[in-house]
Amino acid sequence: MFENLDLGVEPGGLLVLHGPGGSGRTTALLALAGRMRLDGGAVRVGGHVLPRDGRRVRDLVAVARAEPALGLDPDLRVRELVDERRWLSRRLSRAQLGEAFSVLGVDVDHRTLVRDLPPVEALGVALALALATRPAVIVADDVDRGCPADERVRAWQLVGRVCRVGCTVVAGALDPPASGAGLDPAPVLVALPRRSHLPERPAPAAEEDGAGEPAEPDGTDASARRSWRLLGRREPDGGRTGARRGEEDA
Repeated sequence: MFENLDLGVEPGGLLVLHGPGGSGRTTALLALAGRMRLDGGAVRVGGHVLPRDGRRVRDLVAVARAEPALGLDPDLRVRELVDERRWLSRRLSRAQLGEAFSVLGVDVDHRTLVRDLPPVEALGVALALALATRPAVIVADDVDRGCPADERVRAWQLVGRVCRVGCTVVAGALDPPASGAGLDPAPVLVALPRRSHLPERPAPAAEEDGAGEPAEPDGTDASARRSWRLLGRREPDGGRTGARRGEEDA
């Protein structure tokens, strides 16, 4: 669950949602990608509004990984993932996939099982497979998962390479990237969980329970207002892809 988000990132930029497990990172990423419906607020990707234009948004936003919903099958070899991606994207050639691996500097033995890949290499494979489809936005969760401190810089450098080819990246991580990652322009950072700033309602009058102690007051309204705004790169026809905040229903 996430709430009270109102933010934006420029084309080719990087947005990082960071926070512990259970903070709503993965839910927010999947909502942005058009894979999860919001309870309130709106997501706008260019001129496309969710959920009405869900199919178009899903075409523009590729999910590299957002587990457990979407991720690399640990029992497949890298070459099998490449073949699977070509089959799913009928017009995707082996040369295009090879170019994406090369641009990101991902050099792994394609006979290797995903479960045997070091964390940074697994991230690189996921990003390369997504980048090969030439999306406007790539979503990648758990960027720093399993990475020791000295490897986290490498992980964020991979993300930075994606941005440098003009693709907007929305990433999730436990911690924000360190300054040593050399990300330019600087990423937009959002710490989760975010609490609602809706006006507080007066607490109900305390009632006495059977033991003579005040009863617990009602909790705050569980329905959270949620909104997203994201700007992606320009589409081939010159239109701007991305999302911006939509007005919530009264």
